[in-house]
Amino acid sequence: MANVTPSESASALRPFRHRTYAVIWTATVVSNIGGWMYSAAAAWLMTGLSSSALAVSLVQVATTLPMLLVALPAGALADIIDKRKFLIVVEIGIMVVSALFATIVALQLVTPVSLLAFMFTISVGSALTAPSWQSVVPLLVPRADLPSAVAANSVGINISRAVGPALSGLITGAFGIAAPFWLDAFSNAGTIAALAWWRPAKRSVARVPAERLGSAIRIGVRYARNNRPLRATLARAVAFFLFASAYWALLPLVARTQIGGGPSLYGALLGAIGAGAVAGSLILPRLKSALGPDRLVNGATAATAIALVLFALSANAITAGIASVLAGAAWIAAVATLNVSAQIALPEWVRGRGLAVYVTVMFGALTAGSAVWGEIAQASTLSLAHFLAAGGALLSIPLTWRTKLQAGAGLDLTPSMHWPTPMLASDLRHKPGPVLVTVEYHVATTNRDAFLSALEAVEAERRRDGAYAWGVYEDSTQPGRLVETFLDESWLDHMRHHERVTKADAIAQEHAAQYLLRPAVVTHYVTAETANAADA
Repeated sequence: MANVTPSESASALRPFRHRTYAVIWTATVVSNIGGWMYSAAAAWLMTGLSSSALAVSLVQVATTLPMLLVALPAGALADIIDKRKFLIVVEIGIMVVSALFATIVALQLVTPVSLLAFMFTISVGSALTAPSWQSVVPLLVPRADLPSAVAANSVGINISRAVGPALSGLITGAFGIAAPFWLDAFSNAGTIAALAWWRPAKRSVARVPAERLGSAIRIGVRYARNNRPLRATLARAVAFFLFASAYWALLPLVARTQIGGGPSLYGALLGAIGAGAVAGSLILPRLKSALGPDRLVNGATAATAIALVLFALSANAITAGIASVLAGAAWIAAVATLNVSAQIALPEWVRGRGLAVYVTVMFGALTAGSAVWGEIAQASTLSLAHFLAAGGALLSIPLTWRTKLQAGAGLDLTPSMHWPTPMLASDLRHKPGPVLVTVEYHVATTNRDAFLSALEAVEAERRRDGAYAWGVYEDSTQPGRLVETFLDESWLDHMRHHERVTKADAIAQEHAAQYLLRPAVVTHYVTAETANAADA
């Protein structure tokens, strides 16, 4: 599989050569415009229902907390069921709940509690679909166009962010606070229609049944824990989103209490963030080429700190507008880079779950940060909360300096299918209990340490792809005779393990095999049962 070159990823228009991607991208932009109208109107509505800084920041918490709570099961569902049908069903549900909330607002029955409850419910729907939306992108474009497609998705979100809040402010002023909620309720009709029209290519039929939800979640978390490039991405995501959350949570108060503006100003500031992101996306390929992913995210973090300082000092719309544009440009630089880093670290079989872990960490940081900065602003001042967030952002740069992004870019994650199917004495498909696999190696004593070092990469593969225990032991009477052991949860899980080994893993195994004096011997053991127990 060819690596993605800078020239291939530089063109932001490459993904739009693919009709399905272009149609779904356009429909989701329209839907996201409605979503941003809803978010802006809800935040502004809360400032009218309550003057508490904590209550206003809880609007952001209600939006992000569901991602923390349901992203992992949602990611597992994305890997084991039909993504397209799942998206259609959930998007219809979001439309129904949004229409109900618009009715309550129109009847003037909304309270701070009901506002937060409906925002939380709608956000649960968005959280359920987030891993599926991210994991369908590689199904719409070839791998060479994936970085550009991810960046184009970020551009679409930020176009929505630029247009939606500004429209929300104008429509609220002209038609009342309920109008943006009505428009949002039906804005995703085009997305539902586009998904219904799309006919994804048929995937090869798996040789074993799909995983159960609980097992899929456990294996997904285990994979993320043992995937070094993904772990690095998660660490950098926490370092950025924890502090960037401050301006998202506190912007309504900056507009209303610090500057003394109305809904139009708040919408304009959100629009300025979106406009800054769109402008940043235009130079993003050049910045990626010049700086690389690590320095680009560090630069985005520093720019976010500057924006936070400007928000703290904002006494007029001009200063706040400059801060918003800078924050938006930094946001897209960081988000697009981190998203690509997560995408390329994951093979197809676990992409939904891996991205769910990334989304969980991202929104967990946003949720925690929003609550913390809201509480600090409530206890002290808006300015102090912004200053502290800026200081934290700057401090995170040296703390994460050695954590490298997009380390998985050169890995071939397509299945190798090089493990032979075991010869069995009986049908083990429904055999309960763990499967113990042993691999016997014979190495020269002079190569022992080098072999054990090479075996560390093999260990990582075993643990990532399903093994919940791993070890290597040496014969006390015969130096150089070593036995590797690992446990899979069941025979079906072990057969799934066979299908998950990638070509990059095969290279690591070949590297270890060069030290062997003779071919390795693989043996499979299943839980021993009496005949009566087996028939029960």
